[in-house]
Amino acid sequence: MAVSVPARAPLTWRVARLVERRVETPTAQTLVLELSDWPGHLPGQHLDIRLTAPDGYQTARSYSLAGPVVDGPGGPRIEVTVQRVPDGEVSPYLIDTYAEGDPVEVRGPVGGWFVWRAEESAPVLLVGGGSGIVPLMAMLRARRAAGSRTPFRLLYSVRTPDDVIYADELRRRGRDDLGLDVAYLYTRQAPEGWRGEPHRIGLADVNSHGWPADLEPVNYVCGPTGFVETVADLLVGLGHQPRRVKTERFGPTG
Repeated sequence: MAVSVPARAPLTWRVARLVERRVETPTAQTLVLELSDWPGHLPGQHLDIRLTAPDGYQTARSYSLAGPVVDGPGGPRIEVTVQRVPDGEVSPYLIDTYAEGDPVEVRGPVGGWFVWRAEESAPVLLVGGGSGIVPLMAMLRARRAAGSRTPFRLLYSVRTPDDVIYADELRRRGRDDLGLDVAYLYTRQAPEGWRGEPHRIGLADVNSHGWPADLEPVNYVCGPTGFVETVADLLVGLGHQPRRVKTERFGPTG
């Protein structure tokens, strides 16, 4: 399992092929892509996927890498998790039409700020909204693969229980991964037995499930723009240094 990344590897378009897909929720799927070569990546980085129509029209979207690269029989394998965007150009094709063995162009890895490295020892808080869980899951998977003992906490905000991406794996990791705490926040409908009423994330949630600022944790926040801005402001208001609040946001394009 490779996780190293060459310094400033040149970004070039590569041809990848779909070798597996997993349904995560009614609107999200994980695509496993195999390439002949890949420079490696760090958890938190993303890639671009480009589609070309028969008439030559091209469009591209960015997707977070969902886990470490692994070796496949035909070359390295990488994963992205795609959530359908209504009236989107790329996500409906990837979910409904893109078939096993079909080619697609990818370029990456992209990004160097919103990343976690296994040699880091500071406590980590991950706060995800909706599909913002994807790069955070990459960090959880990399932590486990590296045998890291760095303490992690995850606070995951979703609309309903059916919207939890990686539900089974998160349940398993919350039980088996030492030093990992997983908490959920529901904004529209909560499961039976969940304490409290559905609500948007607020100060009490971040204060209860995050780390005290004096421990100098690294905080990673990913989700829709409004969600990210709210959580980042709450963390800074609780005394966390802005440079230790790393954010990644996404818009409605798909």
